Amino acid sequence: MQRTLRSAGDLAGAGLIPRESVPAIDEVAQRYSISVTPLVARLIAEHGAPLARQYLPEAEELTTAPHELDDPTADAPFTPLKGVVHRYPDRALLKPLLACPVYCRFCFRREAVGPDGGLLSEAELEAALDWFARTPQLREAILTGGDPLMLSPRRLAHILTRLAALPHLEVLRIHSRVPVADPARIDAAMLQALTLERPLYLCVHANHASEFSDESAVALRALHGAGVVLLGQSVLLRGVNDSESALTDLFRAMLRNRVKPYYLHQLDPAPGTARFHVPVEEGLALLRGMRGRVTGLAWPTYVQERPAGGGKFPLGMEAMR
Repeated sequence: MQRTLRSAGDLAGAGLIPRESVPAIDEVAQRYSISVTPLVARLIAEHGAPLARQYLPEAEELTTAPHELDDPTADAPFTPLKGVVHRYPDRALLKPLLACPVYCRFCFRREAVGPDGGLLSEAELEAALDWFARTPQLREAILTGGDPLMLSPRRLAHILTRLAALPHLEVLRIHSRVPVADPARIDAAMLQALTLERPLYLCVHANHASEFSDESAVALRALHGAGVVLLGQSVLLRGVNDSESALTDLFRAMLRNRVKPYYLHQLDPAPGTARFHVPVEEGLALLRGMRGRVTGLAWPTYVQERPAGGGKFPLGMEAMR
């Protein structure tokens, strides 16, 4: 398989969903985008449910539970202009596009992301970069989206170079699925775009050990060799990593691939994601069970987003002792 799967028919043709489910999944696709890269399709075929559950749509996505919110991270009130979210005093998000290599079924932005959506125009991008330039209290710029590594190396290099030239920005950060979902994009041109004098951190989003393929190992080694600091970001998900063994394997796989586990997120209550929910108490119990059996290098911070936009806060540190 050499092309990205973008419809229910594509998924059925690849044998990833039954033919009889195509009409229901077509209805889901009218609201939420579908994208499964050839590598991810192969990994789903090899490893089954933990990956299929993350990427393959289900009819339940169209049912909103009472506790779910349209904007669970409260981005909108903290958006001073298009493409920028400023929730913390010393750092801000830049969303240059809203396209991703794959569309996660639990994503809190999945109603906004899609293959044709959200690319900032030249004028919008320049306005966002000018905002970073005239906001001197910022110390960190965080590129997210969408997935910033879906940009062309030329456009990404332009953004990073502009941000790196601002004396008040000490750190740049990128959040991406690309190294595990479409690692072929990490080519020489992309590595050149990511080579900066300013410290650059790349948060690699992965939720199961089987996402770390041979191809992703090559890409991550190349990124590390280019001087990019690699951090791991995961979401606690029912049916994906909600066991001590799955989390242990995930964090160890990250370390083997030069990725330091950074955040384990409690699921954001986006519409249609209830099937992924793991109660906080259960998450804390899983981490307690791992305490002492997993190196501190593999230990992330378990965090939850405040629904009113107060940012992330660590969960239950006292309870884990």
